[in-house]
Amino acid sequence: MILAATTNENLANTANVLVYSSMAIYTLAFFAHIVEWVLGSRSKVGRTAAALTGAGTAAKATATVEVRTAEKENGGGTAVLERPKVITRSAAGRRDVPDGPGAAGGTFKGDLYGRIAVSMTALGFLLEAAGVISRAMAVQRAPWGNMYEFSTTFSTVAVGTYLAFLLTKKNVRWIGLPLVTTVLLNLGIATTVLYTDSDQLVPALHSYWLWIHVSTAIFCGAVFYLGAVGTLFYLLRDVYESKVARGATVGRAWASIMERLPAAATLDKFSYRVNAAVFPLWTFTIIAGAIWAGDAWGRYWGWDPKEVWSFITWVAYACYLHARATAGWKGRKAATLALVAFGCWLFNYYGVNIFVTGKHSYAGV
Repeated sequence: MILAATTNENLANTANVLVYSSMAIYTLAFFAHIVEWVLGSRSKVGRTAAALTGAGTAAKATATVEVRTAEKENGGGTAVLERPKVITRSAAGRRDVPDGPGAAGGTFKGDLYGRIAVSMTALGFLLEAAGVISRAMAVQRAPWGNMYEFSTTFSTVAVGTYLAFLLTKKNVRWIGLPLVTTVLLNLGIATTVLYTDSDQLVPALHSYWLWIHVSTAIFCGAVFYLGAVGTLFYLLRDVYESKVARGATVGRAWASIMERLPAAATLDKFSYRVNAAVFPLWTFTIIAGAIWAGDAWGRYWGWDPKEVWSFITWVAYACYLHARATAGWKGRKAATLALVAFGCWLFNYYGVNIFVTGKHSYAGV
């Protein structure tokens, strides 16, 4: 017994060291992303305000792929194709503008630091994931018994989802800077305010539903977070494109940042797709929680604060998805609904667990 207790304590200490180490690596990734953006701003970004205003006319509200061919003068029939220029198609009546070159601004040094930032983020992810696994081994259960464990797992899944998008060749490196910033804030709060020593769960929570219900809730939250970042950038970029289209003056620094982001239509499409893709899983999360409540507490639904806010979050995202299908609510109105929905999820994550008393609350964190 003494040996087992000592081993578990050592594993818990190892988990803490790994989490702190991941924070140090994420900090390096944060600075690398900053340098990427700074170096990118020193170049001509490749998408000027004039190009933005003229893109809509050139595209004529349709997806345009320009391919120029040239035949060799020596009689050969071989066609030489130049790199196509792809312009993202937006909704009817909206602007069609090209995506920006990314945070690096199309510069070699900027791209180099961007790759370094991604590499540091991947290393931080591996260390944090190892910390979560060590914590699970120390407590000999799923590492989601308190807010500290939930927070470390959540940030691990968020970073892992981001890296998975990169591995599938998705243009999402623009998420890197806000992601590592948020992860550092989340881990900072987790290791200082929310930290709780490893302990066992109350008997009612000893169930295989813990693995099913809580794991899906964490994954949904991570994807909702990425969707919220995309939605926020969409709103900022859409305002910028509107100003440029009507010839309004835009600050040089702000223009440099906005011109390197994907087009508003691209950001809007990304946010919608990730939110729509994970919404059915969030529905399953609520259903799984109800089944678990029936097993643990003898009732499927008791209007516990956590249950109420989970349902409110579900309704908010359902309203957002419905608004996307309604002509008068597309664009900024629907995007605002998406941010409100994520705000509901965020309150469900922090507010209900810490400040509201209920069966799901972690008031003792």
